Amino acid sequence: MPSEIEADLSEKRLVRESGVAARVAQVIEGPLQGLGVRLVRVKVSNINGCTVQIMAERPDGSFTIADCEAVSRTISPLLDVDDPVGGAYNLEVSSPGIDRPLVRVSDFARWEGYEAKVELSPPLDGRKRFRGILGAPDLDRQIVPIDLPDVKEGLPSRIDLPLKDLAEAHLVLTDDLIRESLRRGGPSAGDEAEEAEDEDDAPAEEPAAPARSAFRPQGPKKASPAAKPKKPARTGPRKPVVSKASRLKDRDSLH
Repeated sequence: MPSEIEADLSEKRLVRESGVAARVAQVIEGPLQGLGVRLVRVKVSNINGCTVQIMAERPDGSFTIADCEAVSRTISPLLDVDDPVGGAYNLEVSSPGIDRPLVRVSDFARWEGYEAKVELSPPLDGRKRFRGILGAPDLDRQIVPIDLPDVKEGLPSRIDLPLKDLAEAHLVLTDDLIRESLRRGGPSAGDEAEEAEDEDDAPAEEPAAPARSAFRPQGPKKASPAAKPKKPARTGPRKPVVSKASRLKDRDSLH
């Protein structure tokens, strides 16, 4: 069995945010732990003006609509008070989905044998992007091996990627991954295709994108610590939905 130190290292987030996303993560990570939920990722984009996307899950990988609602209720007033964004934004809370980001050593261990895209910073031997089948991570050596398909003759087919240099990593949506996620009780595949994070490296045809467990309040509203998003009627198990709460603030200070 792993020691307590190894367990702590396995659950520590390796991929960290920067800028506004880092400030948001600093505000919400502790309160999420108090709910028995762990933060997966914070992403800030220019979608619909400004969107703050929070991905979270329970340690077993589950994340229900009720969990999503509880997270939204907890973090909304905290973000209103600390105001890490500094302007108007839309808040989205969701599960990681099937093609999830890999941010902890335990994520790589849980999905050993499945295809992933990994980006390093700094590059390894002049290369920063890798796509292949994940091996078992090694905490002692602080690496995760990846088997690369169709490598040129004379080049290694397995490369050990240093965990300390991970910039971004996520699973590649495949039929095998969808089947395994459903077997484990994860989210079902959705009907709507999700934009690939790296279109240049995406295959010509991908399976349908995953649904993300969440709920959708009805319409924008004025941000206030007392505001609570409404829980709408369920839209069906195959429809991707996320929690959204518009923050209508002065945007002059938004960077």
